[in-house]
Amino acid sequence: MSRPLASALSMLLLAGCSVVGVRDGTEEPKYRVLDRVGEVEIREYGPRIAAETSIEADELAARNAGFRRVAGYIFGGNKTQAKIAMTAPVSQSSEKIAMTAPVSQTRDEAGRWVIRFFMPAGYTMGTLPTPNDPAVRLVEVPAETIAVLRFTGLGGVSAVAEKREALLGNLRTSRYRTVGLPMTWFYDPPWTVPFLRRNEVAVGVTPQT
Repeated sequence: MSRPLASALSMLLLAGCSVVGVRDGTEEPKYRVLDRVGEVEIREYGPRIAAETSIEADELAARNAGFRRVAGYIFGGNKTQAKIAMTAPVSQSSEKIAMTAPVSQTRDEAGRWVIRFFMPAGYTMGTLPTPNDPAVRLVEVPAETIAVLRFTGLGGVSAVAEKREALLGNLRTSRYRTVGLPMTWFYDPPWTVPFLRRNEVAVGVTPQT
């Protein structure tokens, strides 16, 4: 193969990777599938730690603002200036903390949108750096059972609302009762092509007796 052709193919491959943007090797919280209700998975998650913030805005604006705020923490906006890598594959050392997927969006009891980044499993509340921004907090998420419906696409407001209703509709005739408010989980960087994106709507559940 000639050098110009090899160079052109390399540039094409790199361009394709930057456009597709599929995550590769990014750590995700571990779970166990307990059951299925149609296309809905019933998953059991263990305890996790998340960095989160609350935003008063409409759904999309809150998502964008919350993402930037928590990203400030993981990109070094903390007491030790530790950085959290968002690219995949992820590397981890004493000075770099790898962010896991998904990024979570839900509402709190006051109606504000809550954006969460889940932290890697190897960290504790004692070993994660303290955020510089008081609007960013570290929280312990207890073990929970969650019903999850997966979908692709851009994850716009109308698409999320449609999938959220589909999730809750499936559960209404199941043996599971919902607990808390629905969440939306986003797994991929914004440049990922829509049909390859992994998004999920989720809600806590408990079996009805």
